[in-house]
Amino acid sequence: MTLPVLPNAAARRLFLAGAGLGTPPTGPAKGAALARLIDDLGFVQVDSIQTVARAHHMILHARRQSYRPEALAPLLERQRALWEHWTHDAAVLPVAHYPHWRHRFARDADRLHHNWRKWFREGYEAQFDTILRRIEAAGPVRASEVGEGEARGRGGWWDWHPSKTALEWLWRTGALAITRREGFRKVYDLTDRVIPAAARQPTPAEAETRDWACNAALDRLGFATSGELAAFWRAVTPEAARDWCRAGLAQGDLVEVEVEGADGSRRRALARPDVLERAAAAPEPPARIRILSPFDPALRDRARAERLLGFHYRIEVFVPEPQRRYGYYVFPVLEGARLVGRIDAKAQRDNATLAVRAYWPERGTPLNKARTARLESALARLAAFSGCARVDFAPGWRREALAP
Repeated sequence: MTLPVLPNAAARRLFLAGAGLGTPPTGPAKGAALARLIDDLGFVQVDSIQTVARAHHMILHARRQSYRPEALAPLLERQRALWEHWTHDAAVLPVAHYPHWRHRFARDADRLHHNWRKWFREGYEAQFDTILRRIEAAGPVRASEVGEGEARGRGGWWDWHPSKTALEWLWRTGALAITRREGFRKVYDLTDRVIPAAARQPTPAEAETRDWACNAALDRLGFATSGELAAFWRAVTPEAARDWCRAGLAQGDLVEVEVEGADGSRRRALARPDVLERAAAAPEPPARIRILSPFDPALRDRARAERLLGFHYRIEVFVPEPQRRYGYYVFPVLEGARLVGRIDAKAQRDNATLAVRAYWPERGTPLNKARTARLESALARLAAFSGCARVDFAPGWRREALAP
């Protein structure tokens, strides 16, 4: 049977619309409007590196130019409209999703024990009750406030002291929640004190969580394989996602399509029956340039981004400097529906300067006069967002496109 084909241009528009990049970055970006934006995206990944601004702030600013970092904390720490936990990595999520994570807490309790007993120093399990009793009696704690007398490591995640490991395990498995961050350090409290009672009940059946997770992922991705649906939230297993897809195909709620990649190749995916109509109606992203976080939702699945957008991206933070192709923390550059380059930039806050070290264009998208003007405007906006008063370009910052 011949399957319908979703052309690459339409697939890009549909995917970028679901990732919040299909429309101009205008509108309010605090309070309820910010909460709705995060709900539309599903989650926003949290990362500690602040070369320019932290990942979650850059993600939100790319979609709302008016966003400022101070707008996020009230939703997390006072209004409790959002909470912080794990998808594929640490993330900020709508608190309405909390009940579905209860099934993940149970799975992670088994999985983490199996792995963490191999990775971490012994003794963390013995600290569970001690930490819970302390928090119950004395209130929230930071990792630096527990584990008196325990040997401290050098700071790597594999070298946590036992009480820090216990805090993270209790958070990952649902007994604790993050009540706030101080200088980006987590402050842990009992879950019942952080997650509103209305969001904690009832716990859905596993089948309900499976249906929610797969539907919600497909709504945001536009089209996907069962593996991509399972990976979006990491709230259900790959087997559960495959079962959901089989049932959807049998009932006519899903169809198979062939999605054209950036190189003209085709790959099968599942979608709603009206996917071709929705893709045709998806907006053409504005031509302005946006500088994205390496952890932007459009790039979270690196393989998907490469297939659809023709953009090979790997973060090189952990690559030894002599082996890096680009740089320690290089930002993808989006223009319309195309990723047109990558830029090595750093906010030097001691002299209020956004220092641009290098820009590499993608093949076929040279840095011509019009694109240079758009890039300079984007950098000026990013500089202001990161607290810098000016942009400084290093000698030789314009580079040639590198071979794939």
